[in-house]
Amino acid sequence: MSSARSEATMADVAHRAGVSVSTVSRTLRGLSTVSDTTRARVESAARELSFAITRSASSLVTGRTGRVAVLMPNLASWFLSSALSGMAPALREAGLDLLVYSVTDVHERADFFDRLPARRNADALLVVSFALTPAERARLDDLGMPLIFVSQHAPERPSVYVDDEDAALRGTRHLINLGHRRIAFLQTFDETGFAWSSKNRLAGHLRALADAGLEHDPSLVMSVPGWKGSGMATAVGRLMSLQDPPTALFAETDDLAFRLLAALRAANVSVPGQVSVMGFDDHVMAGVLGLTTLAQPAVELGRTAVHLTRSVIDASDGAHERHIVLPTELVPRGSTGPPPAAGR
Repeated sequence: MSSARSEATMADVAHRAGVSVSTVSRTLRGLSTVSDTTRARVESAARELSFAITRSASSLVTGRTGRVAVLMPNLASWFLSSALSGMAPALREAGLDLLVYSVTDVHERADFFDRLPARRNADALLVVSFALTPAERARLDDLGMPLIFVSQHAPERPSVYVDDEDAALRGTRHLINLGHRRIAFLQTFDETGFAWSSKNRLAGHLRALADAGLEHDPSLVMSVPGWKGSGMATAVGRLMSLQDPPTALFAETDDLAFRLLAALRAANVSVPGQVSVMGFDDHVMAGVLGLTTLAQPAVELGRTAVHLTRSVIDASDGAHERHIVLPTELVPRGSTGPPPAAGR
């Protein structure tokens, strides 16, 4: 009768590889202080013994968990899921685990900031498109771990984002150059804390109008419920029933623009014959639906955030104050064209 095989230890790996236990620890944690020859010998011994260092064992030596936490409002939006898909492989390449906290409503939000479940469970927290209150920001500071902001600029904190104001300015300028003078801006609101970047994108839109000498009409700025809410038909009705209705509609996200296109189609308003529509994101369906949009690199935002996070964890020079701005690009498609009067 054979006895059960005992589980290999780090000391067993060290004995087989002919190195010290501390060298095995450094090797399996991926530290660069181990030579390639020694690393190959240790990894070979570990495979032969079916040994894998655990996160808990590693944390006892390094004081690190080997995990990075991510706080985001939900996993359903295209932008957030795309950013997450950029993070996952970059973390895997770095040998780090991913811990996701999805806050989908006000109750989950209150619970998260009350309990702070990320405490002691990660080496850094990535805050993705989350509009924090001052009290919530103070609570996150209590975590005692690096905070990295993604898709939003955070003064005095490392962050990765796009220049929403500049992108929106260029988008509105494109509509103005097509001949539009009455351009509506549709933005969202919800209670989950998703930072739709409304403030900066609206600011860019208004700057473009001012630069062109066009007067801002408050009735052309319309707020509708968040990405899964209703009310788009009402917003379209109000805009198109104005005495001088808009000839172009700028939606702050592609998700919002898709809902807008559906509402216009239901109201028998032709696009771009009667009204042009522009979005922001370059959602995977934007090309299919022919939506003109401002493309932002969602996957690259996530990937870049991970690289920045690694620098912060490793305390690289200047990483704690570093801000990375990724480019946006105007993508003209069939949903925009000259206003009706221009073709008469």
